[in-house]
Amino acid sequence: MTTLTIRLPNDKAERLKALAKSRGVSVNKLMEEMSTQALTEWDVESRFRAMAARADSREALAVLDRLDRADESG
Repeated sequence: MTTLTIRLPNDKAERLKALAKSRGVSVNKLMEEMSTQALTEWDVESRFRAMAARADSREALAVLDRLDRADESG
């Protein structure tokens, strides 16, 4: 495991301590949870952008048209 030192303004550090306390976790655990969430969002966005770059827009629009027709008839 790696130790990471970060510099934060005092008021922000105090607010993070208060947030951690309100959730019943340590500041360390809070930061771990928040970093996991941020990395997950980044991974999802990266995958979406990669898929979008390879996408065929005409095919995607055709799929949406088929779904619209199915909704209208269903």
